[in-house]
Amino acid sequence: MNKDIASTIKGNILLVDDTPDNLHLLSNLLSAQGYKVRCVTNGQTALKAARAKLPDLILLDIMMPHMNGYEVCQILKSDTQTRDVPVIFLSALDEVLDKVKAFSVGGVDYITKPFQFQEVLIRVENQLALKTAETKVRQLNAELEIKVKERTSELEVTNQELQREIAERKLLEKQLLHMALHDPLTGLPNRALFMERLKQAVIRAKQQPEYQFSVLFLDCDRFKIVNDSLGHLVGDELLTAIASRLKLSLSPVDTLARLGGDEFTLLLEEIKDITSVTQIAERILWELSRPFYLDKREVFITASIGIVLGNATYDQPEHLLRDADTAMYRAKASGKARYHVFNPAMHQEALQLLQLETDLRRAIERQEFVVYYQPIVSLCEGKISGFEALVRWQHPTRGFVSPAEFIPVAEETGLITFIGTWVMREACQQLRIWQEQKLSEESLTMSVNLSVREFSQPNLIELIDDTLKKTQLSPQSLKLEITESAIMEKDGSVTAILQQLRNRQIQLSIDDFGTGYSSLSYLNRLPVDTLKIDRSFINPIDKNSESLGLVPAIITIAHSLGMSAIAEGVETQQQLAKLRTLNCGFGQGYLFSKPLGSKLAADLLAAAPQY
Repeated sequence: MNKDIASTIKGNILLVDDTPDNLHLLSNLLSAQGYKVRCVTNGQTALKAARAKLPDLILLDIMMPHMNGYEVCQILKSDTQTRDVPVIFLSALDEVLDKVKAFSVGGVDYITKPFQFQEVLIRVENQLALKTAETKVRQLNAELEIKVKERTSELEVTNQELQREIAERKLLEKQLLHMALHDPLTGLPNRALFMERLKQAVIRAKQQPEYQFSVLFLDCDRFKIVNDSLGHLVGDELLTAIASRLKLSLSPVDTLARLGGDEFTLLLEEIKDITSVTQIAERILWELSRPFYLDKREVFITASIGIVLGNATYDQPEHLLRDADTAMYRAKASGKARYHVFNPAMHQEALQLLQLETDLRRAIERQEFVVYYQPIVSLCEGKISGFEALVRWQHPTRGFVSPAEFIPVAEETGLITFIGTWVMREACQQLRIWQEQKLSEESLTMSVNLSVREFSQPNLIELIDDTLKKTQLSPQSLKLEITESAIMEKDGSVTAILQQLRNRQIQLSIDDFGTGYSSLSYLNRLPVDTLKIDRSFINPIDKNSESLGLVPAIITIAHSLGMSAIAEGVETQQQLAKLRTLNCGFGQGYLFSKPLGSKLAADLLAAAPQY
């Protein structure tokens, strides 16, 4: 009975991730496919588990406390017992430097979160197939040596059998080599083969000054939408079709490779100049602009292309790929469906962003953040009705870092969830202190911003409940500010989340209203209390009577839906007067006060100013 069960196990996998949800999801999915899965939540336990019972494959998260995935992999590869176990990294980090580091410490593959299970399954199957093939080759070699010794006396008879087995071994080695160097879906060269050819190009450029080459990094702009809406089979068909079209723009000496997902790289050799390269990029963009016919559907897709010219100053092929990737992201940020040529300044910007991310992670550990508070004023009463909590970063060497500089990086890396949770706890605690000091009435509210990342947390409601419980702040005193983009990205689940917040009597506000999607159809369905009018609409209204723009309309919309309106960026008495004429309920801006530290905000409350 046990023997039958063991025979059905496709492989033993050690899954290492400090996020229980990821462990549970991957473990269930892999187990359902016939794999035996062991789960651990940190690096030390992973090392013990691997040595106790050698797995066939390790799926390893990078960002873990105490010991990250890179360190775990290095230790595994330095141990003769575990060094041959293949390691696939799983990470939310998607920068090319992170990927390069993953391969440099001994990883065999790299999967970016959020991952698609079909991609994870294919890569797991490929690595286990490679390991099985390698074992088979070693087995055949050992068997051949034994047979040669045993059958010396039967040389003529044995020779024919040996020739057959040698041919089988060569065929297997050829198949193994092909598997190791080619993408199983498209048949294109994979990262390993591409990097080897790129290495040869770098060497040739140093030896032959007249030789020129270029690297193109291509990323599809809408592939995830196609893959999610039409399914993975259609997505795979699309990737194969894209590969076929890309080949049309290349010469026989060029190399087209698939790095993984919807990323392709091209090595163009024997080029004349940058113009010849950009012409190829333009031709590729044109080829991809034509519709694809998949599963009886017409599908359109675009791509962003980064271009880097190779020259003798490059020593490492990884640096060329890094720079092409950097240029690709610039093309994507510029509007997608275009190409961008790399220049050295872009690399310096990337290094600065990387340093900023490193400093940001240290800032969380060292608690370098400070919460400032900007008053929100009731325009009809002229009194402070609440505060908005705004995070500030006191960098140890740079001083205060602008939120406009570090918030986008925090959003992209996911660090915003840690920062946001801390800001909410600090702000709620501060308001509770003011209430206990009798500096404010119970009706005073504290507004806290929720980013797209924070709003997408599966445990958002639990985090808010825990914060209110620990700070002993009444839910009615908390107001959450959510952008239109956050609401739209959550799609159909947003109403349920907002309703849970409304049931707790937590107030809800849509921030920067009018700058995003602004659909009245969704606005009418959502349990929202307040619309915040973006400062870009407030700035012009003190110039002339015709510059009111959309402000009256937004205020009317708010009132018709039973909501209040808050005007952001109020800076002049003229703006204040017009907002009062328009019956705007609340205002916020430098006319009343700039954001203040907790002590100055308390002093302002105690002064009870009349505006």
